[in-house]
Amino acid sequence: MNLIFKNATIIDKNSKFNNQAVDIKVENGVITKIAKDIAEEANFEVIQLDNLHISRGWFDSSVSLGEPGYEDRETIKNGLNVAARSGFTNIALQPNANPIADTQADISFLLSKGHNAATSLHPIGALTKNSEGLDIAELFDMQNAGAVAFGDYNKDLPDANLLKIALQYAQDFDGLVITFCQDSKIKGKGVVHEGFVSTRLGLKGIPALAEELQVARNLYLLEYTGGKMHIPTVSTGKSVQLIREAKAKGLNVTCSVAVHHLVLTDDTLVNFDTRYKVAPPLRPENERKALLEGVLDGTIDMITSDHNPLDIELKKMEFDMAKNGTIGLETAFGALANILPVDIIVEKLTAGKSIFKIEDHGMEEGATASFTLFTTEGNHTFTKADILSKSKNSAFLGQQLKGKAYGVYHNGKLIINE
Repeated sequence: MNLIFKNATIIDKNSKFNNQAVDIKVENGVITKIAKDIAEEANFEVIQLDNLHISRGWFDSSVSLGEPGYEDRETIKNGLNVAARSGFTNIALQPNANPIADTQADISFLLSKGHNAATSLHPIGALTKNSEGLDIAELFDMQNAGAVAFGDYNKDLPDANLLKIALQYAQDFDGLVITFCQDSKIKGKGVVHEGFVSTRLGLKGIPALAEELQVARNLYLLEYTGGKMHIPTVSTGKSVQLIREAKAKGLNVTCSVAVHHLVLTDDTLVNFDTRYKVAPPLRPENERKALLEGVLDGTIDMITSDHNPLDIELKKMEFDMAKNGTIGLETAFGALANILPVDIIVEKLTAGKSIFKIEDHGMEEGATASFTLFTTEGNHTFTKADILSKSKNSAFLGQQLKGKAYGVYHNGKLIINE
């Protein structure tokens, strides 16, 4: 496929064409020319889109789908199509299907299902067998099969010694250990952030301490063992400060924040709408601002949609009983564009590739063509008609979004929203 992208503004701080409107010529999957004006040629398709912006491809470090076992929530084929149309060239797939991805065979299966798609799938292997927190899974074998990291999705690891052993063992093959931080004992039966809103609504609260204690404990373990640790979806200012201090010590720790924690607060819970029930829970405005500060000062390395499709039977029930999770791929860019500059958004949606050791390609002549197409203009209200996922559990329904992803060019395939 030979293409010429016309009048595209490149957003890539490492490119000499950063913030310049140029034409981009792609031949056989390689960027062969970037210039102010490239003449149209026979056998080249010309791509012209309003307010076209192009950056190196976006990466989402936490995506759940469903297949195998929960295809009613989402299939891998449709999930990758959603990711491509949402601007993501690469996603890290959580191991929380059925069965849990905790063996070499499971990783190979997931890779085979994602083969030849426009968005590349990178499986995360479970850290413990069946994500039960009792025994370390086959980490080395899974990494050899293609796993990019190891973690038990949205589950803490109560056994500190098991995490210590995992961190020590993973160093032998430069493995990345993901540690979701929420002390299950302190969380108890809590379902929302413990504070004014939980008291007002009469819902059991989860103290911020439940996250912060686990962050502190896990960082102490990392300091003792060495190795690499990634803390996903941090949600409190104290957690950010603990990670900031750990980085200052030289610890090899990275972290992410979910889009919904940067944009929404627990005030949205006033109508007991279970679309806003997520883990960790939505926090008050002061915590949201602390997370934004962590993004801007570089403490928070990346932003994730934490995309988690769930069918209506798991969401449309009493708040206490509903399952945690929201879809987020479709709304990630549009929601972030309301609160962050475009260069910061691109940086935080691409930085994770180096952390997860995923091949990255810049916006320069001679580079493999792998990029995201988007616009920064236009405001619209997100509705059910905009949802591409099989499940409709979006916390952003009715929200005003700014700009949108047009699609991607990746793996030699061009996907553009109609």
